[in-house]
Amino acid sequence: MNRKAALALAGVGTALGLTAAVVVLALHRSAPPARCAPGMEALGPRCCGEGQRLEGGVCRGTARRCAAGLAVTESGCVASPRAVAIAGGTLRIGPGDWEAQGQITPRTAEVSAFAIDAYEVSEARYAACVAASACAPLPLRGEPGRAISGVTLTEASQFCAWAGGALPTSDQLAFAAAGAKGRRYAWGDTGAVCRRAAWGLQGGPCGEGALGPEITGSHPDGASPEGVHDLAGNVAEWARPLDAALSVAEVRGGSWADGAASALRSWNRREIPVGMRSAEVGLRCVYPLGEAERAGGVLPR
Repeated sequence: MNRKAALALAGVGTALGLTAAVVVLALHRSAPPARCAPGMEALGPRCCGEGQRLEGGVCRGTARRCAAGLAVTESGCVASPRAVAIAGGTLRIGPGDWEAQGQITPRTAEVSAFAIDAYEVSEARYAACVAASACAPLPLRGEPGRAISGVTLTEASQFCAWAGGALPTSDQLAFAAAGAKGRRYAWGDTGAVCRRAAWGLQGGPCGEGALGPEITGSHPDGASPEGVHDLAGNVAEWARPLDAALSVAEVRGGSWADGAASALRSWNRREIPVGMRSAEVGLRCVYPLGEAERAGGVLPR
């Protein structure tokens, strides 16, 4: 083969190689984004730790790896309780997008600095409260890292008192999600995708047939800039009513069963009876900022 022919063949090979690379890249970009974070595997509607199996809707077995921030334990992926400081500021509630029109009344409120659970209360934390005879026993799914749900307002308040804090007010939950800039979602203004929050897991669009919430902290891409996880999706969270005599209270944040992205908005709220038990409703607590700072954010319980 002469030199000219060899160069021509080399050029063809290079062109074919570039074409193949372009095709692979296009296929990669056209594929739907992963529903679960790195370190987690999609098993049915759940995101379980790598190497686990799904039995009866529960992630079983020891994981090889978990999502960033979660510890690998014999019982699965578990978040270590800690508190995050939230600087005070002005909460601005308003119809920032068309879906909010007619749903909320615009208002502002001043919110003092506070500390809040980085993660929703898990089965393991609630079980510790039960073991201390400070909380009422609840049916557990046997997955320590999973968000607790099915708690009434009174039971949620009792847990937070035992943990050294209190239930957050509606304004505190809203401010933790929206921040001083009024974010549409806890993580920012765009991108209500399945990887950022546990939502749409019962009847789509992120899964089918889920029976309960996910592991707390298993969607780290959806954390707020301050580092608070699952403020959107997983379990809606009880807010402490300002009037203890009310028969209804607010829950915020949307849940694993919500099928519309609007449920994840930082302005979204709904009222439910204070004695209601729902697989969609759980909790997190707030703490005096000074105590949390002195403890370095590590919670005693």
